[in-house]
Amino acid sequence: MRIARPLAVSAVTVVAAALTACGGGVDGTPGGSGVRDPYFPKAGNGGYDVTHYGLRLSYDPGRHHLTGTATITARATRDLSALALDLKGLDVAEVTVDGDRARWNRAGQDLTVRPADDLAGGESFRVTVRYAGAPETITDPDGSEEGWLRTRRGALALGEPTGSMAWFPGNHHPSDKATYDIEVTVPEDLRAESNGELTRQRTARGRTTFTWRTAEPMASHVATLAIGDYEVTRSRTRSGLPVHTAVDPDRVRSSRPVLARIPEIITWAERNFGPYPFSSTGAIVAREEDAGYALETQNRPVFPGTPDLTTLVHELAHQWYGNSVSPKTWRDMWLNEGFATYAEWLWREDHGGDSAQETFDAFYAGGSADPEIWAFPPARPTDAAHISGAPVYVRGAMVLHRIRRTVGDAAFRDLLRGWAGKHRHGNADTADFTAYVEQRAPGKDFTAVWEDWLYGEGKPDLS
Repeated sequence: MRIARPLAVSAVTVVAAALTACGGGVDGTPGGSGVRDPYFPKAGNGGYDVTHYGLRLSYDPGRHHLTGTATITARATRDLSALALDLKGLDVAEVTVDGDRARWNRAGQDLTVRPADDLAGGESFRVTVRYAGAPETITDPDGSEEGWLRTRRGALALGEPTGSMAWFPGNHHPSDKATYDIEVTVPEDLRAESNGELTRQRTARGRTTFTWRTAEPMASHVATLAIGDYEVTRSRTRSGLPVHTAVDPDRVRSSRPVLARIPEIITWAERNFGPYPFSSTGAIVAREEDAGYALETQNRPVFPGTPDLTTLVHELAHQWYGNSVSPKTWRDMWLNEGFATYAEWLWREDHGGDSAQETFDAFYAGGSADPEIWAFPPARPTDAAHISGAPVYVRGAMVLHRIRRTVGDAAFRDLLRGWAGKHRHGNADTADFTAYVEQRAPGKDFTAVWEDWLYGEGKPDLS
């Protein structure tokens, strides 16, 4: 959740042409720069699929200096003479492909790599990039900040939608998910918290190295790194799922009651959404000034200050909708935020609060979010600055409620669980969802739901 809140000729093509002029012809073609996302056309890259990131990082907060080695394991999806990685700022020292030094070029956010030998379609390969420098904070079109955020004693790395390219090179688009090993070395009085499981911690010569492993596929925008003097608590849910929380020392007392409800929330969510999709859960609670929003980073969402219960429910619901089932493009954000917002409505309904129908009626009747929630259809945000706008959240949830009214409560709960299961650890778009709903509810008419609520302009009529 973000709370606040024509393509040029590819640089790869230009570089490949120059290299060809210097060194003869090539059999492969350059991988495309950008995957033509409708809102972030420069994000991601074509021609290969990343399977694993191995990141070895060292950060000096006093100097604001990051040193990194990224080893990216990937598979070529076609014959390649060159490929591009997304990397913003930082200085590249060396690039190798399968151990051999490769030529490379920087242009904007593209790090274009030319292997010594062409890569054949279907071939697995490893790109290793050594880099260093002062990582940047990136300002989004909506004015929010992400990337590498400096904090009082360390840093907080947040990636949605494009910030991860500020601290490691990669194929930074949600359509390309991978597993991760992240090794981070920091001063010994600090901790480095990240996604997945802490597999090793060792201290030597005044610095501590933390090694984290994420074994389930993860989109790079929900990768995180939190460096600071966090207090860690470990527990388990009723089913034995590990719960790992890392909290700023000044927020421990205020956070304890709400974080203690994580096992209860996960148990409730599993009844509604299906089996939890990852190896652990938890939260990172930073200081209020460290970030301007909460974010559903995989395994343990990040909160700027003590979260309220509703926000905690929202971000944990994202582990199913947004993290496990990730969007194919940034146009499909309502599949993240509409689902997580509706999870809030269901939680209140199941815990003695307003029913989802009462919440729907209150938004339809007016209130502080009106007329903002009718500004554009949830499946078609106006532009990149609006992918986290009110219609994506609230009207997206209203779409789900209209589906529920059409199919009935029991069938709707089956839809929620089935959707999360069908695309577990994968990607999906709006067309996938509408087709899925119609397939699972034959004989039901969803014309008005799609035309008026999902894609329609303005405030739909209830009749």
